[in-house]
Amino acid sequence: MRKFNIRKVLDGLTAVSSAASASSAAQQQQAGNRETEIQETLQSEHFQLCKTVRHGFPYQPSALAFDPVQKILAIGTQTGALRLFGRPGVECYCQHDSGAAVIQLQFLINEGALVSALADDTLHLWNLRQKRPAILHSLKFNRERITFCHLPFQSKWLYVGTERGNIHIVNVESFTLSGYVIMWNKAIELSSKSHPGPIVHISDNPMDEGKLLIGFESGTVVLWDLKSKKADYRYTHDEAIHSVAWHHEGKQFICSHSDGTLTIWNVKSPTKPFQTITPHGKQLKDGKKPEPCKPILKVEYKTTRAGEPFIILSGGLSYDTVGRRPCLTVMHGKSTAVLEMDYSIVDFLTLCETPYPNDFQEPYAVVVLLEKDLVLIDLAQNGYPIFENPYPLTIHESPVTCCEYFADCPVDLIPALYSVGARQKRQGYSKKEWPISGGNWGLITQSYPEIIITGHADGSIKFWDASAITLQVLYKLKTAKVFEKSRNKDDRPNTDIVDEDPYAIQIISWCPESRMLCIAGVSAHVIIYRFSKQEVTTEVIPMLEVRLLYEINDVESPDGEQVPPLPTPGTGSNPQSIVPQSHPSTSSSSSDGLRDNVPCLKVKNSPLKQSPGYQIELVIQLVWVSGEPPQQITSLAVNSAYGLVVFGNCNGIAMVDYLQKTVLLNLGTIELYGSNDPYRREPRSPRKTRQPSGAGLCDINEGTMVPEDRCKSPTSGSGSPNNSDDDQKMNNFIEKVKTKSRKFSKMVANDIDVKDNSFSRSRSSSVTSIDKESREAISALHFCETFTRKADTSPSPCLWVGTTLGTVLVIVLNLPPGGEQRLLQPVIVSPTGTILRLKGAILRMAFLDTTGSLVPPAHEPWREHNVPEDKDEKDKSKKRRPVSVSPSSSQEISENQYAVICSEKQAKVISLPSQNCIYKQNITETSFVLRGDIVSLSNSICLACFCANGHIMTFSLPSLRPLLDVYYLPLTNMRIARTFCFTNNGQALYLVSPTEIQRLTYSQETCENLQEMLGELFTPVETPEAPNRGFFKGLFGGGAQSLDREELFGESASGKASRSLAQHIPGPGGIEGVKGAASGVVGELARARLALDERGQKLGELEEKTAAMLYSADSFSKHAHEMMLKYKDKKWYQF
Repeated sequence: MRKFNIRKVLDGLTAVSSAASASSAAQQQQAGNRETEIQETLQSEHFQLCKTVRHGFPYQPSALAFDPVQKILAIGTQTGALRLFGRPGVECYCQHDSGAAVIQLQFLINEGALVSALADDTLHLWNLRQKRPAILHSLKFNRERITFCHLPFQSKWLYVGTERGNIHIVNVESFTLSGYVIMWNKAIELSSKSHPGPIVHISDNPMDEGKLLIGFESGTVVLWDLKSKKADYRYTHDEAIHSVAWHHEGKQFICSHSDGTLTIWNVKSPTKPFQTITPHGKQLKDGKKPEPCKPILKVEYKTTRAGEPFIILSGGLSYDTVGRRPCLTVMHGKSTAVLEMDYSIVDFLTLCETPYPNDFQEPYAVVVLLEKDLVLIDLAQNGYPIFENPYPLTIHESPVTCCEYFADCPVDLIPALYSVGARQKRQGYSKKEWPISGGNWGLITQSYPEIIITGHADGSIKFWDASAITLQVLYKLKTAKVFEKSRNKDDRPNTDIVDEDPYAIQIISWCPESRMLCIAGVSAHVIIYRFSKQEVTTEVIPMLEVRLLYEINDVESPDGEQVPPLPTPGTGSNPQSIVPQSHPSTSSSSSDGLRDNVPCLKVKNSPLKQSPGYQIELVIQLVWVSGEPPQQITSLAVNSAYGLVVFGNCNGIAMVDYLQKTVLLNLGTIELYGSNDPYRREPRSPRKTRQPSGAGLCDINEGTMVPEDRCKSPTSGSGSPNNSDDDQKMNNFIEKVKTKSRKFSKMVANDIDVKDNSFSRSRSSSVTSIDKESREAISALHFCETFTRKADTSPSPCLWVGTTLGTVLVIVLNLPPGGEQRLLQPVIVSPTGTILRLKGAILRMAFLDTTGSLVPPAHEPWREHNVPEDKDEKDKSKKRRPVSVSPSSSQEISENQYAVICSEKQAKVISLPSQNCIYKQNITETSFVLRGDIVSLSNSICLACFCANGHIMTFSLPSLRPLLDVYYLPLTNMRIARTFCFTNNGQALYLVSPTEIQRLTYSQETCENLQEMLGELFTPVETPEAPNRGFFKGLFGGGAQSLDREELFGESASGKASRSLAQHIPGPGGIEGVKGAASGVVGELARARLALDERGQKLGELEEKTAAMLYSADSFSKHAHEMMLKYKDKKWYQF
């Protein structure tokens, strides 16, 4: 693991910081001495950055290995990553520094070590006996390319096959090459005129370690005698070979070929195969050869004591099965089972009861590594059911589009989510225990609950238990089921603003205390959910449609554009009531035939059965306006105490009372400023006559409705119904709109690499807007109870709004009393005129009380909503009363608060109600902040930021002192930008690949405890006993023949290998690395002890060899004396 050094000063900003602190010192005197009373406890030593764990399916897997004694699974990837899996909860991630693809993995069975072969022709030996595996040795081949490796069980000699067809032998203890080489030209027939191709297989005969089976790609197989250094048999076949497997008795082997055939060979009959099988070929009646099939990429041949052997293979399907999914075929006796897979097969391994190749294998399961999944098949049960996978490998089931991380949640949340999620589990899994069961769990030093929420491209949301560096799925919510789905492509509504994934989740807003959930989707839709343990059937899905405009008609007369009188919902004539389900939204159009007042998705008309868990409270959709689709939502917030949800985009802001199902606020961004607008905005050009083909997208106008019309219900539009001819005319135009606006969906769902400098300052609007011109979008929203104006004497409920131009505006909320009155009286909302300015788009806002503690937004405690209450009104109103855990709710007039505002460029702390900026920190000049969060750590709080230039920074609060600045990760793609998030207790995460979540910590305490929390991969296990040879096999031979490989491959017998062939590179891991790194007297003592141990071991070996030589000399002398006595008196002619 890489260690990071903490720098206390921001890069390149020393001068700026000192200037800022000087100016803030002057401001402090004006703001009074109260600010200086806050004692800040966080110091630089509380911070350290390190990666903790990586969850999810290994991205782009390429190799697979299993240790049958330790029960550990290893997966290598195309990016040089190594993932090791033991029992559920024991996982490990390692990375080869070169980043080259892993082509093969080989365990040193029950030794706690692993050999990896990479595409850059290096071999690495990993030590798995430590919690974070490290490389002990590396060997780099210079002249030949590695194609296949084989390490026999309980052997220290690794066979390495190359592209040239040669086999080299590596001592895995010293990681040096033996002088013994099997050259291709010695192995094949001398009469052969062509090169046999690369080595595709090496294995020793299970019954005779001295015989090595070598498979060449061209179709030639050679049985090589290691002792005599010559080929015993050569087996030739017309078709290329992909893999070879032995029968455990060593008398037969099976080959898989490129034409979809399997050939079984008797070892002593090299002229022709004993049997040829085409598992998926159509047998022709005339006795002709079956039609060729696709290549069989791998075959395994496993025997059982009680019955027929298993032949398991991947590939080999006939060419006419177009569109058929990849298959694994299990042939057992006369039965053939074809198991379809969801993704293409990368590799598979059969798990057997014994590690010995010369015993009955007794296979019990097959591990199948797919391109995007890991499947375990139970071979012992009829129908070959799969095991239920306990690892968190389904993060990418649908591409992740956003995620949120919550540490220190209420303790009852995880059990509640688990109980509703348990009902969603599939049936039909194998009843057996998960067979990959190695390793031991680490110690749990963190006791607080952690939850990760992921939003996906198909509209699903997953809740994960992330406590104590593990990950387990709790509950899955499908948001798309509220909408009508098109039956076929022709039936798709042309109101979609995204070409694919119209339900993709963009933003998640969640209140853990009240369990209220709100999501914003890519089709400009917002859904509010309540948590319930009861099943309900919703007859009519509550729905609102909102018409959100952006328009500047006349700069000279801004008064006409302001909307001081806001609607007062709750009355009987309120125009924004629930839209009835019979609303013919698809037939609405504006006067010139353009699509108008139409939402992008159609809500279901039929009753909706809602299972326990999250249930729909309200669906809100933005509608098309005069031929322009609604803009995607850029910010979202929900508050359970106020019963409000608010969202904004580059057109404006809308606030909805989800209890009364009414729209409270619907304003363009400009109208929020009123007469205080600091920007000069150009009026939109008058609408031109639109051509059916569609002019440039920047010519689209939003129409010239007066603001009063905007508060009318979408049902009150007087446009003529749209007919099919208009639909036909609009097709080209809609397609143009789609191509522009679908960019966001693809950026999120796909893994697009972008250069750092291609991000613009106002990326939040440029990514989602279909206009080329820059618009001011709503980028941050925060409900709170604070001072709204300078003259305020007490805090009141309000909403703080941040925009992409760096403006913060305040809207005051006048809430009716709780209980029944809350449902009857309207909520009054009005802008206060308070405007604050920062550099760069606003990202995050938070509030501190007088003591510097975080003031969380008020919330309502969760209660079961679907159970009718039989208590009196007083109890009911008590339950509905908002809860705030901050001391600020009972503040005196003299007390004040602090607003913490973080933008893309800077952070400010503003004293309230005076609105004086008391602290300011320029976070970055040359880059911009992607994510900023105000988080708690070590009983204090800080501001944590992740910059696009790869720096992670933390600042104290309220003084904004730099505490940590570490270069961690350059922004290389949109995925990182969309998913990076900080949370409490020094935790953070991001999506490191489309399938994996990387968690990290910036807490010194967590870094120190991490070693204890990590699981152990290696556990001491006794190797099973070798199979009994039996009396007759021992008497007459025929049992397994052992081989003294040391005698053959050692330096004394085979000489030294060519130095130019491979270069040895000592690794940083293991005992040597640890001893070398130790410092001072302890390190010296340890090294001395190690040297003594090694010297003692060598002396012991020398003593044994001396004794053996003495014994052999003595026996030779004895034999010589006997011979002399026997022939002493005989004449020469009697011999």
